[in-house]
Parts: sequence; C-alpha cells; structure tokens
Amino acid sequence: MDKFVVTSVRQGAGKTSLIIGLAKALNRKTGYMKPFGARLLYKKKRLWDYDAALMAHVFDLDEAPEDMSIGFHHSRLLYSLDEESTRVKLLEAGKRICADKDVLFVEAGKDILYGAAIYLDAITMTRTLEGQLLVIVGGDEDSIIDDLAFLAKHIRLDGIRFKGVVINKVADTDNFNDVYLPRIRQIDLPVLGVIPVIPELNYFSAGYLAERMFAKVLAGESGLSRQVRNIVVGSMGGGEAMKSPLFQDHHQVVVASGDRSDLILMSLQNNAAAVILTNNILPSPVILAKAESLGIPLLLVSMNTHETAKRINQIEPLPTKDDAEKIDLIAKMVRDHVDLKAVAPKVGG
Repeated sequence: MDKFVVTSVRQGAGKTSLIIGLAKALNRKTGYMKPFGARLLYKKKRLWDYDAALMAHVFDLDEAPEDMSIGFHHSRLLYSLDEESTRVKLLEAGKRICADKDVLFVEAGKDILYGAAIYLDAITMTRTLEGQLLVIVGGDEDSIIDDLAFLAKHIRLDGIRFKGVVINKVADTDNFNDVYLPRIRQIDLPVLGVIPVIPELNYFSAGYLAERMFAKVLAGESGLSRQVRNIVVGSMGGGEAMKSPLFQDHHQVVVASGDRSDLILMSLQNNAAAVILTNNILPSPVILAKAESLGIPLLLVSMNTHETAKRINQIEPLPTKDDAEKIDLIAKMVRDHVDLKAVAPKVGG
C-alpha cells in the first residue's frame, strides 16, 4: 500500500484539491485521514472536518468523517495526549482506515509546521506512519522559489521518505518551466508536476459561502448555486453605488447591514450572486419577497460588515460534495500535469 502525507510550505497551496485529483487520477481504492482537523463543521451534535466530510462523500468512504481526525484544538490535544499516546492513536486510525485500501492520503495541517507541538505535523506523521511526504507549493513565482529553497535548506527531511513536490497554481507554466524549473532542479528537489492556475477553481457558490459563514438563508434559497467571484462591501451611498462598476457584476456578493435597504434593493436589481446582511439586522418584508422572487440568496450573519468581509476573503474555494464538474476538472489537471507513475508506480486505468 502507498501512504502519502500531503503538506504545504504555506497555507492555501491546494492540498485538498490535489488529493482529490490524485485519488481520481490514480484510480485506486482510496483511504483518507485528516488527523489534525481544522475546517470545523458541527452538525447533529457531531464535530468533524470539512475536508474529511468532502472526501467521505466524493470517494464513498465507509468511515464517518469524525473518525478521520484525532482532534481539532491545540490546547485540548496538548494537555490530553502525550507523544506516545498520539503516536498510538495515529497508528490505530491509520490501520483502521487502510483496511482493504490501495492508497492512503493523510492531509496535514495548514502548513508543514502546523501541529508540531502535538506531534501531528507532517514530518512527524510521515515518520510515524512510515509513509511518503508529498509537498505542495503554489502562488507567484517568487514565493514558489522561496518556499522550495527554504524547504531544501532549512527543513530536515532525513529519516523519512520524501516523494517530491508538486507546484500548483502557476500563472504561466511555459515561462515557469523555462525560467524557474531549471533553478529548482539545481537545489535537488524532485518535481512531480507543475499545474497551471485554473480560474474556475477559484470561485465558489453562494451555498458554499453560506455554509462557511454559518449564515442563515432568509430568502432566495433556489439561487444557492449562483457562482461567486467578487466581494463588494456596501459602505457607500445608494446613488454613488449605482454609478460604481463594482456593483454591476452579477457574480458579486454584496456585504451590507440589513438596514441598508437602498444598497440591498440595488444589488437585487443588478442581479447580484447573493447579499450578505450583517449585524443580525433583518430587512423589510418587501426586500425578502423580492429576493425570493428573483432567486437571489439573502444571507444573515451576526458579525459586522468589516469582520464579515474579512472572513469571506479568508475562505478557500474548495469543491463541494455535489460539485462534479469542478472535481472532474481537478482530476484532469492532475492527469495532464503530474507524473503519476513517479507518484505511484501502480497506476490504475
């Protein structure tokens, strides 16, 4: 069995998406773990990681999402488990999930260092599980070069099986391969693939936004599949907003207080993807009825406008369980741009 611990030098490199793509492309019976859960979901008195729930659905896994994680909070794990008990729990979970599987993907925390204090960082887990470390880097060219140089110079990889790196979200792959890839090979890091940035993967639906923001859907539930590309904070007057091109894009989400009827009505008129109402202020029944008739989601949150916009900008646009088109696109990108035989020699058909 192949066991891969997937990590990144920085947060947001695309670990979850790459695991989906690799599992689909390898076409082997897949197991998945997220030992240190991060993107928490709480439903029906059960706590689990969003990525684990997604993987369980996409690959029809037998394990419940909550059984794919050991814990979720540094403070709790720091005082409830020592190094040996953490090692035992990790091995037990790995053995259970590996049963009848051909490949196991273990997704590490937000970056390669995360979880070190509780023995759940990527390198420690690779050593404990006797797996292979796969590192993802992504972003602009300078950040990628810096990340890989730091990885090679300052992170000790001795004593583990280092499979290599996948370079993700590259703006111009031809230029990158010509200019930067030779320099990367000089620092003796095996490069398994260079994947271009895919604009469609950077967008998410209004429904995904509502779920990640723990928002209440007041109206327009039929429009939760609308695509979100831009975020606009409604801080200006209605007349000024009418003249602004920012408010004309039907892929935008407008963030405004629930008492800003002028901005909300204008957003509905301009066919916004959704409107997030802040401060727990409900709009008038007229606005609710109009949003419902247009199929434009009105999402209510308790945070103020500034905090809401900040939280939205921190959302990583992951696929959802029903996002078959996006999942197929991820798999195609991996097939086209990653050396699958180098990753796992026994590649399925």
